[in-house]
Amino acid sequence: MQNASDRINRLSESQTIAMAKRGRELQAEGKDIISLSLGEPDFHTPDRIKQAAKKAIDDNFTSYTPVSGYLELREAISKKFKRDNDLDYSANQIVTSTGAKQSIANVVLSIVNPGDEVILPTPYWVSYVEIIKMAEGIPVFVDATIESDFKITAEQLNSAITEKTKMMIFSSPCNPTGSIYGKAELEALANVISTKKDLYVISDEIYEHINFGGKHESLAQFSSVYDQVITINGVSKGFAMTGWRLGYIGAPEWIAKACDKIQGQFTSATCSITQRAVIEAMDMDPSETYHMRDAFKQRRDYVISRLQRMDGVIINKPEGAFYVFPNIGKLLGRKHSKGKIETATDLCLYLLEFAEVALVTGEAFGSPECIRISYATSLTVLEDAMNRIEKALNQLH
Repeated sequence: MQNASDRINRLSESQTIAMAKRGRELQAEGKDIISLSLGEPDFHTPDRIKQAAKKAIDDNFTSYTPVSGYLELREAISKKFKRDNDLDYSANQIVTSTGAKQSIANVVLSIVNPGDEVILPTPYWVSYVEIIKMAEGIPVFVDATIESDFKITAEQLNSAITEKTKMMIFSSPCNPTGSIYGKAELEALANVISTKKDLYVISDEIYEHINFGGKHESLAQFSSVYDQVITINGVSKGFAMTGWRLGYIGAPEWIAKACDKIQGQFTSATCSITQRAVIEAMDMDPSETYHMRDAFKQRRDYVISRLQRMDGVIINKPEGAFYVFPNIGKLLGRKHSKGKIETATDLCLYLLEFAEVALVTGEAFGSPECIRISYATSLTVLEDAMNRIEKALNQLH
């Protein structure tokens, strides 16, 4: 008899991972699938970071490390926070983990009790909801639309706060929309957050370096909420280090200690070699990653120009990350040779079969009339994908 725990049964599989898995299965069957489902840069890790990892192996950095990471690494992250974000986090306020996803889970499990409410601006990254479920918290959704560039207002946030509100989680630049909150917008949110001192905010800034609109702004810069904000970051996106697995937090020291305690029972520290390599990444001037940012901007502009010409597709112009999140509500109800498009999921399955392009349904992100397209691949591949998508959409009636 196979009885998984109630905890497992409450969780949903990540639909981004599920779609990527289905795409690989079809590729194994000989189908020419283009996957625009995962947020993974197609660049290689910078050479100086790889050299640091090789040196770490030769220097025998192969033993257990402190749970929160080497002191030298946390000091390097502390300097990065000050240099790039004007944020003062000491080494004792920093915990490194096996990716930003574990960092977020550590924080949620450290703060949220069963029955606590957690505010999620919609659209949200898929794992936020499932991590909240794991902590037995209650997600409270605050809807943002394409007309507002998928950003919530201070008024919306204020209306969502109740006596049970314990946390808010958001990302900027945002996955799945690519939207970025400017300084004035963050300040307006901070003014609301500061009125409820037992409200904590996870500010997910993993896409910091993929910003086409100017200087990245961090919520924790506002002194009125500094002690309420947990800043999440990592190296996967900005440094093309998805497989290296290192994320980190800057937080009030009591939260950092709590995360260290939890992580000590789950995984202990992340890979020692990765840690030594990330010291080098933290020391790099951000300009050394601009070639990737500039390539993503060129790809964004191309994808938007193509989508704007497709009937039934509404698209905005996001200023960061490497996603677009078009509204496809006008396509719902249209038919094809094998059925009818009733939902965004139906559209994604249709495009997977008839265009051989893997995307992710907006339902995974709390926006059932949208789809997510990742442009973290070459212009040549994107041109082929857009041609296929346009042809398939034109066949709907």
